[in-house]
Amino acid sequence: MFATLSDRLTSTFKNLRTKGRLSEADIDATVREIRRALLDADVAVPVVRTFTAAVRERALSSEVSGALNPAQQVVKIVNDELVAILGGQNRPLALAKNPPTVIMLAGLQGAGKTTLAGKLALHLKGQGHTPLLVAADLQRPNAVTQLQVVGERAGVPVFAPHPGNQGHDDVLPAGADPVSVSREGLATAHAKQHDVVIVDTAGRLGVDAELMAQAADIRDAVDPDEVLFVIDAMIGQDAVTTAQAFADGVGFTGVVLSKLDGDARGGAALSVASVTGRPILFASTGEKLTDFEVFHPDRMASRILDMGDVLTLIEQAEKAFDAEQAEKMAGKLASGQDFTLADFLVQMQQLRNMGSIKKMFGMLPGMGQMREALDNFDEREVDRIEAIIRSMTPAERENPKIINGSRRSRIARGSGTTATDVNQLLDRFDGAQKMMKQMARTGGMPGMGNLPGMGGKKARGRVAPPARKVKGKSGNPAKRAEQERAATDRALNGPSAPAGSAFGLGAPAPEQVDPSALQLPAGFDKLLGGR
Repeated sequence: MFATLSDRLTSTFKNLRTKGRLSEADIDATVREIRRALLDADVAVPVVRTFTAAVRERALSSEVSGALNPAQQVVKIVNDELVAILGGQNRPLALAKNPPTVIMLAGLQGAGKTTLAGKLALHLKGQGHTPLLVAADLQRPNAVTQLQVVGERAGVPVFAPHPGNQGHDDVLPAGADPVSVSREGLATAHAKQHDVVIVDTAGRLGVDAELMAQAADIRDAVDPDEVLFVIDAMIGQDAVTTAQAFADGVGFTGVVLSKLDGDARGGAALSVASVTGRPILFASTGEKLTDFEVFHPDRMASRILDMGDVLTLIEQAEKAFDAEQAEKMAGKLASGQDFTLADFLVQMQQLRNMGSIKKMFGMLPGMGQMREALDNFDEREVDRIEAIIRSMTPAERENPKIINGSRRSRIARGSGTTATDVNQLLDRFDGAQKMMKQMARTGGMPGMGNLPGMGGKKARGRVAPPARKVKGKSGNPAKRAEQERAATDRALNGPSAPAGSAFGLGAPAPEQVDPSALQLPAGFDKLLGGR
């Protein structure tokens, strides 16, 4: 969503890196570009003014003028101020001391409250809670049915005593009372010992008195611990106006951003925390129930500045990857066994459990420079690879070398691909298998055995210097005789540099070093290859 803003800011900072010292004109030009980028991204004007004023004041101070790298210091200042307008620090969900914790969702129609109720319930269920969904939106057609479907997918019970509006008009049916449903839902949670209650309320296409009155009545009836305002990150500048209206009419305690996976500018959503003074607690990043994450202002600022979000990537990997399976795979490679296509299939399935591959790559630092390649990446390529591997027999997965021409044709037909696709997969896998073997053999990445800290047998001792190139014989007899004498002296007496010089020219070969003669601490000789 923030791709355009990220590209503009990255381009602005790139111009600063070529300058060793920043003048006031340089800073003014940078602040001007930042202001334009934020306004183009739909960030609220008051927020832009406050933001750019703070950046300019800090950039002109000694904080930048005394820095070793002024350009990087300006980037740090912009990052700090972005974190500030996004809410500063992450605030966790406020849980009641005496369960159940009551969470009320409020917002306009179409913001994604019902789907988000299921996402939040699944998120809390994964933390060991027992949530209950309450269908208090009786006005929107089939809203109750939708919540029941979402609850079933999340594996969370739904309290829905009234079917709600089954017609096509956006009206409250006769006899339907959202306030009573909310109150009865809370009583049911007490009776059945649910420790969290999530109340899904009705919305409108716009802010009106009837909407605010109904939301306020539900709030008074259930006395929620959290009132979460769900806002569509794609609605533009109206987001700030709507948020302010709900803050005045209902009073919410936190914000949830929905549809962050859209391609709209989305800058108005960044303004909500600053304008209302309420923190952003969660973000919805896709259509699946698992596309839901805790909002961290510092991580979002890093994403916008194309510095990545590695912490979130690690957290998602920890959830998706099976630690026992990973340990088993490491043990298999350490014992010298081959990495097979069956192992590759397992790893790929765990990778898919993390969600969109594009989204994962987008969390890596500097990936904004490869945005076009990421946009052109076809997620279905993973499905094709999985189909090819599943079309193989167990013997073929264990030993791909037995796959001949006829087997390739059979696998291609079974997977709906071509023999060329099968060949390409086998070629890529052969390279990956060789890399795995080398990693298991050397204990480090291929080609990095001699680098400090990369491990491997080749990293022992000091690296021997490369052999000197011997110049060709001179045509001058006297000079040729001098070259021959010098070569003889080097052969008999070794290099002319003093032993133990800073570059190791006079040091003996690693094999000739006796660690026991160095009087090292006990056990330290093993690090130098001692026996």
